[in-house]
Amino acid sequence: MVKPFSLLTDFDIALFQSGKHFRLYEKMGSHIVSVEGEKGVCFSVWAPNAKRVSLTGDFNNWNPESHVLLPRWDSSGVWEGFIPGLGKGTVYKYHIETHAGIALDKGDPYALSWEIPPKTASVVWEFDYKWKDNSWISGRTANKDAPKPYSVYEIHPGSWKKIGHDGNRSLSFRELADDLVPYVKDMGFTHVELMPVMEHPYFPSWGYQITGYFAPTSRAGSPEDLMHLIDRFHEEGIGVILDWVPSHFPGDIHGLYYFDGTHLYEYADMKRGYHPDWNSYVFDYGRNEVRSFLISNALFWLDKYHADGLRVDAVASMLYHDYSRKEGEWIPNIHGGRENLEAVSFLRDFNEAVYSHYPGVETIAEESTAFPGVTRPTFDGGLGFGQKWMMGWMHDALQYFKRPMIFRRFHQNEITFSMVYMFSEKFMLPLSHDEVVHLKGSLVHKMPGDEWQKFANLRALLGHQWMHPGHQLLFMGGEIGQTTEWSHDLGVPWQLLQYDFHKGVQNWVRVLNNVYAKHPSCWRNAFSPEGFEWISGDDIGNSVIVYLRKGGPEDPVLLVVCHFNVNTIESYTIGVPYPGKWTEILNSDDKQFGGSGVTNGTLDAAAEKTHGRENSISIHLAPLSMMVFEGEKPPKEAAPTKV
Repeated sequence: MVKPFSLLTDFDIALFQSGKHFRLYEKMGSHIVSVEGEKGVCFSVWAPNAKRVSLTGDFNNWNPESHVLLPRWDSSGVWEGFIPGLGKGTVYKYHIETHAGIALDKGDPYALSWEIPPKTASVVWEFDYKWKDNSWISGRTANKDAPKPYSVYEIHPGSWKKIGHDGNRSLSFRELADDLVPYVKDMGFTHVELMPVMEHPYFPSWGYQITGYFAPTSRAGSPEDLMHLIDRFHEEGIGVILDWVPSHFPGDIHGLYYFDGTHLYEYADMKRGYHPDWNSYVFDYGRNEVRSFLISNALFWLDKYHADGLRVDAVASMLYHDYSRKEGEWIPNIHGGRENLEAVSFLRDFNEAVYSHYPGVETIAEESTAFPGVTRPTFDGGLGFGQKWMMGWMHDALQYFKRPMIFRRFHQNEITFSMVYMFSEKFMLPLSHDEVVHLKGSLVHKMPGDEWQKFANLRALLGHQWMHPGHQLLFMGGEIGQTTEWSHDLGVPWQLLQYDFHKGVQNWVRVLNNVYAKHPSCWRNAFSPEGFEWISGDDIGNSVIVYLRKGGPEDPVLLVVCHFNVNTIESYTIGVPYPGKWTEILNSDDKQFGGSGVTNGTLDAAAEKTHGRENSISIHLAPLSMMVFEGEKPPKEAAPTKV
């Protein structure tokens, strides 16, 4: 029996219908409550075009005639009711009858838990977890505007490590807490980015085809198990970024698609509502109830799971009506342009909601075009993201490093071009999962030359990535020089660490993170021109670039030297900004990383003009290397000179 009861007030409905309700998860879905002393579950679902909605589940043998929900008296299209006697763990679906006579069995869009796939029902849940990260959250808020190191390890939780007698079982969230957290801590990454942890029916989608937007995948454990994992990361001082997918959703019959017999969550016209690349459906960003759903979902992961950031997937596909569409396959906006103005408005609302409710978190856009102002504040006409993936750098750098060393002299612009526009947005430099799948080859596989040269190239690429202005992201396996493409079925081949070259790359990344975090010149001005200065970018004959990374007045200047050719130069002269000692603190050619051992110690600057500087040092230029020298702090009266 269904009794009349609602958690939704008239004000809730007004906010929902205006696209401004950002806590819908507190009212919609299933909630354990007591009504007139009787304990049970209140259900609420939005299905405005349904003829009838009923609850089916293990409690009524999936009988759609047993528990029929009641439509609200207003125009909201919400069906609701209270069923006494039900509790945590109840398995259920909404049985929706359409006016066309079609019956649909749908999972709950707001369900906090789902059955383990391939089962598809929702599960009534009530959180039972006591967080231990109060100091982390308060510190995050207090230091929200302070520059900080930001080095991200991207992880697919289902394949970071495989175990079991057949080596094919994924780790649970709690097993990841035991194995992954100490590994990330040891490697020195400041953040992890978890590819989508939300419930998804198809494991090979990597989580990007979501049906349960408010539930972590039950393959890896309970909601509390994911909370425990995030809590453990915070305990070790590591931030957690969650991949979030507001760009599209799959057409699985139990999911959001055609939810009440109409195109409710997706655009009705498939020239807008269908993604040809991913065989999925596009959210209707012009429908206020959908906007409330999505922004509530974003805030849910920050609220209930204490996430420190959201990396928003496929932003470019949201911004353009013609994304991956041919002429005649898309509909222009009201001005005749290709921009999806509704998506632009939605993203601005999303970012404003996130930053106003959770200061100290970060939103990061995977945006692959030159759309203006992605990280500009909304009050200044931007989208309001905190960071944007620098896809141009990724593409150009990989294209450059794929080239045989002898030809790189003709393509030096590929490695320097990012420095023309590097401060036009707040950039994160990604070497993500997308670059090591679909026959693209692993990072080390892309490198030219023999085995030694391949690994030397990889170390040089990673060194340049860490020293380049901005923040950096590396996908799992890249830090050990994985030789094969990433496979979600096989996971990272950790057995490679028995070989010196692979151990060397891992040690290199560990040391890079350590030096990066300890030197504010690497990150204090990550998004500001004050943090960078060219020494030389035009030595194309030797494939050398040299630049400075600078922090505040009290921070030692770092001199970065990149040599992308295979030869060794015994004496290479470089201009430096001031006299004194320059100490080599990083060298990818050091033998501990698998290099040939062409290193430098501490050098005294000579009063010889080079590169427009009054002083210079002469170094041993190692083959296929990235080197960093720390300048001795000059006397205060000795300002850097340039002629």
